[in-house]
This record gives sequence, structure tokens and C-alpha cells, in this order.
Amino acid sequence: MKVMAINSSARVGKESKTEIVLDHLVKGMREAGAEVDVINLQKKKINYCIGCFTCWSKTPGHCIHKDDMSKELFPKYVESDLIVMATPLYHYTVNALLKTFIERTLPVAEPFLELRDGVTRHPRRHPQKPVVAVSVAGFPEYSVFDELSSYMKYLFKDKLVAEIYRTSSEIMSVMMKEGKVKEALDATVQGGRELVQSMKISDETMETINQPVSDFESMAPMANLYWQTCIDEKVTPYEFKEKGLAPRPNSLETYAAMMQMGFNKEKAGNTSAIMQFLFSGDVQGECYFKIEPGQFDVVAGKAESPDLTIATPFEVWMDILTGKADGQQMFVEQKYTVEGDVSLLMRMNEFFGE
Repeated sequence: MKVMAINSSARVGKESKTEIVLDHLVKGMREAGAEVDVINLQKKKINYCIGCFTCWSKTPGHCIHKDDMSKELFPKYVESDLIVMATPLYHYTVNALLKTFIERTLPVAEPFLELRDGVTRHPRRHPQKPVVAVSVAGFPEYSVFDELSSYMKYLFKDKLVAEIYRTSSEIMSVMMKEGKVKEALDATVQGGRELVQSMKISDETMETINQPVSDFESMAPMANLYWQTCIDEKVTPYEFKEKGLAPRPNSLETYAAMMQMGFNKEKAGNTSAIMQFLFSGDVQGECYFKIEPGQFDVVAGKAESPDLTIATPFEVWMDILTGKADGQQMFVEQKYTVEGDVSLLMRMNEFFGE
């Protein structure tokens, strides 16, 4: 089987959540023996369709433009056995790169009119190959894909053999190896295998692929914190990552959520400990970390017998957490105090590092 996998994301690498999902699908396809050609549209020269209809009259089936679409992509499009169209969700539908590609497939059609199932259509020069739609969106609700799904279904009818839509996509790059995100991505690999084997994905696999991995209540506080940090630091998401920045918590709740997300169970190993935090200053309150083998919880209030107690102004600790201040230097300057097992303090980078 020859598969043309079109990636219309303008971003590359781990910055592109579209690419993450597509890579897992392609992995399964290749494991099942398919020959998969991944096309990154942002690297191609594709002119806009100018509506001249040269491809319908003067040069039937051939576009007037002599660009990558005419020379390379269109021939692959008509020769492939399966087409994967992967796009980030832009304004609730495909992005401009993929829309331009789709518009430039006009030469597959002839200009004549015919009735097909009671609807006016153009006859085709080349049969429509099966299509898989792939998209990602940051919102947690699956309904965000309704317009895209409607467009794909209208365009490809019964040749649309699968729709893979990933909600809450922004958390994928930090949670790829655990929980529901891992389950969904593993199922995407399995979906790739099934498509090659039977040109469809089973209902069970699709349910796992498209399962919710987050909800508004758990996602929104951290997402808002992230964007507020980008605004405060005057950086784009790409610059945020390149500079190694971290979202800056502004409450006990967001601090707890961030630490819960960043805990490294593998590096913590068999550690059993309770770390108490007593915050003063702009944000006041108490919470503690309960660390057990393979488990981590942040609990509000005071623990009965903590192994380590850290008393600190909230702003100071957030400076340390986000790398704006050196923790050791702040300790020497008595900006915060510790009591108990200081080795736990020394291991915090280990507990919350990659």
C-alpha cells in the first residue's frame, strides 16, 4: 500500500502537536508494511488556484502552475492508495496550507455536470482514494471539531475512512509517556496498523484514540498560567521553550497543579517522604507533598510529622521554581528557612526534572 501522509502544520518537531499524532499513525502504518511518504507542506512551493480553469479546457487534467504541486504532489495524490490529511485546527477547520493543497486538486475533476445521488457533481478523471482526517486542538471539548468533520464528510463522502481528532493537544508534549495521552497515542499507532490491514479502524480503537485526556477544570488553570507567563515575559511559545522557562504559579492551587504535573515517578524511585511548605507574603497558606513509591500528592494544610519543612515567602519560592533566583543563594541569604531532612531539598530537581 502506498500512503501519502500530508502534514500541513506550520510548526515542526515537538512544537507541532499535529506532527506528534501523525507520527504515531505513520508508525503503525509502516509496521503493517505500508510505504508511507510524509509530505510537510510548509516546505513545498504551492501557488494558489487562480480559477483560470486551464486544467479543465486548454490542458485537461494539468494545472497551469509549474510548482511542487504540479510536479510532485498532484501525481502522488492520484497514485496513492490512501491519503492522510493532517492539519491543526485553525478557526474550527483546516488551515490555509491544507486548504490551498485541496483547492489545487481541481484537475482531478472534469468540467461537466452530472447528478450523483440527487446532487450536482463534476465527473472525476481519477477515482477518489480513501482519506483519513487528522487534526488537533487545544480545547478539551470534542465538539470543537464539528465544522472540520462536516467539511471532510461533505468533501470525501464514503471515502472518508477515519477521523482522528485530538483534543487538549497542548498537554501531549509533556504527558506523552503516561496516562490517557499515552493510551491515545498507542491506540493511534494501532489505528495505523488497522488502516493498512483493512482500510478502517475498529470502533474500540477509535474510542481510545479520541478519548478525552483532560477537562476544562483541570486544564484551564495551567493553560492560563502558561499564557500569562508568556505575556509577562514577552515571549512566544517557541521562545518560552527555547529559554527553558516555566509557568509561574500565582496561587496555592496552581502551584499544586504544576508540581503534580511535573513530578517524576521514575527518578523518585522508592522515596517515601512528606515535604511541608509554609507560605507567607502575597500568597499565604500551607500545603505539603506526600511522596510514596509510584505516587505523588499535594495536600492542602499542615502534615502531622513532615520530614522537611520549608518556610518561605511565596514570591521567593516562585522565583526559585522558575529559575529567576538561585535556591542555594536564597538559602544562604536566609530568604527562606528549612527544618528537617535537608537532603530532600537537594533532591527536588531530581523529583521534578525530566
